[in-house]
Amino acid sequence: MLYRAIGIMSGSSLDGLDIAFVEFEENARKWSYEIKAATCKPYSSEWFSKLQQATNLSAHEYLLLHSSYGKYIGQQVNAFIEEFDLHHKVQIISSHGHTTFHDPAKGMTAQLGDGAAIAAATEVNVVSDLRAMDVAFGGQGAPIVPIGEKLLFNDYSYFLNLGGIANLSHKTVDSHIAFDVCAANRVLNMLAQAEGKDYDDAGSIAASGKIFTPLLTRLNALNYYTLPYPKSLANSFGTNEVFPLVNGFDISNADKLRTYAEHIVMQIGYAIQKITSAKPGVDDKLLVTGGGAFNTFLIQRLKQTVDPFNIEVVVPDAQVINYKEALIMALIGVLRWREEYNVLDTVTGARRSSIGGAVWIGQEA
Repeated sequence: MLYRAIGIMSGSSLDGLDIAFVEFEENARKWSYEIKAATCKPYSSEWFSKLQQATNLSAHEYLLLHSSYGKYIGQQVNAFIEEFDLHHKVQIISSHGHTTFHDPAKGMTAQLGDGAAIAAATEVNVVSDLRAMDVAFGGQGAPIVPIGEKLLFNDYSYFLNLGGIANLSHKTVDSHIAFDVCAANRVLNMLAQAEGKDYDDAGSIAASGKIFTPLLTRLNALNYYTLPYPKSLANSFGTNEVFPLVNGFDISNADKLRTYAEHIVMQIGYAIQKITSAKPGVDDKLLVTGGGAFNTFLIQRLKQTVDPFNIEVVVPDAQVINYKEALIMALIGVLRWREEYNVLDTVTGARRSSIGGAVWIGQEA
C-alpha cells in the first residue's frame, strides 16, 4: 500500500516550521519511505515572539492564537504544495503543532495549531493533537517519534534528537525505551543570542571557552535527572529553570556555552549508562538528528563520551538530520488513518499503546 503524506513539526528551539512530503510503502507489515520534498519555513520575528510568549496569554488570547496559528500552518502548507507542484498528490497532513503547556502528571498536554483550521485552509484531511490520547491513558505523551524509529530505521539501536530538548531512545528486539534527557538547543541558542547570533555555528564559541566546574555541578544536580524514565520535559524547563541558572554565573559567555555543551553530553552519557547497565550493547550505532547534529564541537564531545560503551555515533545526511521528526509525524498520521497504534506505551509509560490524533476532514465528500 502506498501513502503520500505531509508531516509538519515545530520544535521547541523555534527555528521554524519543518514540512516534509513523504511517500510511504507498506508491504507485509514492513515499511519504507522516501522524502520527496522538504523545507523549513523560518518564523518571522512576529511569529517567533507570539509562540515564545504563548504561555503568558489569557485563555481567550491563547485560543485565538491557536486558531490563527492553525490558519498560518495551512497557508504555509499551501505555499509548499505550490512550490513543489504537489497539487492533488497529498492524501493526508499530519501536524504536530507547537508545544506550549505540557503537564502529563496532571493529564494535560497542549500544542498550538488548530487542526480544523489547517484542514479548512488546505482542503486536505488533517491529523493533529498527536500526544493527547497517550496522556489521557496516563503516559508522558513523549517521546512519540520511537514508533517511526521502530518501523523505518532498522540499522540503529540508539537514537538521539538534539533539538530544543535532547531526547534519547533505545530499541532492542524485546523493548523500546525513550525519554527526554535535558534541554539542549533552546539553551545554547539563547546563550548564542547574547553574542548577536541566532545559534553557535558548529559550536565554535563553545569550543573557545572553558568548563566552569561550579556551574557544571549545579546543572548536573537538577532534580529532573534523578527521576526514573519514562519522563518528559516541557519547553519551560530550559527557558525558566536552566537558562536563569546558567546566566546567574558571572563568567564569559564562551565559558557558559562550553560548560552547557559539556552538561549536555554528560547527561546523554549518564542516560546511556542507565539503559545499558541492564542490557549492554556491543558495537551499537547511535543515529543523531536535529539541529544539534550540525554542532561539530558537540558531536566531537559526544563521540568521546559514548566511545566506552562501544557505540558508534552516526550523523546522517542533512535531509534526515533536518526532517526526521517531520517524516515521523507524517507516518504517525498515516498510522492514525489506518487505525493502528502510533504511540508506544513502553516508551511513554501509558497503561497501553494508543492510536493518537484527532482527524479533520478537509477534503470534499
